[in-house]
Amino acid sequence: MKLIDGKLISSIIKKEIAAEVAELIDKHDSAPHLAAVLVGQDPASQTYVAAKEKACKSVGITSSLYKLPEDTTEKELLETVDFLNNDDDIDGYIVQLPLPAHIDENKIIAAIKPEKDVDGFHPVNVGKMVLGQDTLLPATPNGIMELLKRYKIETAGKNCVVVGRSNIVGTPMSILMSRKSEPGNATVTLCHSRTKDLEKTMKKADILIVALGKPEFVTADMVKKGAVVIDVGIHRIADASKKSGYRLTGDVKFDEVGKKASFITPVPGGVGPMTIAALLMNTLKAHKIRNKISL
Repeated sequence: MKLIDGKLISSIIKKEIAAEVAELIDKHDSAPHLAAVLVGQDPASQTYVAAKEKACKSVGITSSLYKLPEDTTEKELLETVDFLNNDDDIDGYIVQLPLPAHIDENKIIAAIKPEKDVDGFHPVNVGKMVLGQDTLLPATPNGIMELLKRYKIETAGKNCVVVGRSNIVGTPMSILMSRKSEPGNATVTLCHSRTKDLEKTMKKADILIVALGKPEFVTADMVKKGAVVIDVGIHRIADASKKSGYRLTGDVKFDEVGKKASFITPVPGGVGPMTIAALLMNTLKAHKIRNKISL
C-alpha cells in the first residue's frame, strides 16, 4: 500500500503557484484576487474560508472576505453577487455553501459570472466540463485528478466506481474520469442510494472514489485487492482517548482497507488539502484569462 499524500502534493502546487504569481507581479504588476462570501456562522464554512485566506496569503494571491449575517435575504445576496461580478479588481470568488435554508443555492450559483466562478459550479462551466472544453473545474474533483496525475496512477481503461452523486463531488468526478484525457479514459460507474448490490459493484473497482458522507462505511470486504482508493469523506468521531475528545475519519475504514489497496488517501491529509490547492489553481487561471495572459 502506498499513501497518496495530499498535503505534500498541495504544498508542491502552492510553491508552483507562488512562483507564477511572483512572475505575474514582476511582468504585469498584478496579482490574482480571490474573494469569498460567507453567509451566517456555520463552523465548517468558517474553518474552510479561514484556510482559504491563509492559503492565498502563502502564495501571494490577494484575498477578500464578505461576511453577511444569517438573516441576509436572497435579494441582498444577489446584490452582493452582482457587485462582485462587476468589480474589475476581483478575478474570481466563491459563495460558500451551504447557504441558509431560505436562500435558493441554484439561483445564487446561476447569478455568478462563469469566468469568475472558481468553484466551477455554474451551469456554463459544468456544461463545458461535460463537453470536454477548457473551463474552471469543481475544486475537489479537480484536486483528485491532480493526485492521480502526480502519482502517475494509470486510469485509462480501468474500472472506476464513484460512490455518491452530489453536484459538488460525485457527478463531476464521474465525468472527469470518463473524459478523453490523462488522467481519464476510465469506464465509470456512478453509484448512489438507489444502487442495487452496491458492495458487489464496489468490489469490481480498479479505482474506488468514495464521497458518500457515511463514516467508515467502506470496509475491506468491499474492496478488490490492489484497488486505488480515494476517500473524500471527513467526519468527527467521538474518541475518549484523544485530548480533543474526537478523531477525524473518512468514508473508508482506513486501517482495514489500506491493507488491500495499492494506493489510498488518508483522512485527514488526503483529498482535503487538494480542494484549496485546486481553488488557487482556478483563481490563477481566471486571472490569466481575464487579463489575456498566455496560459
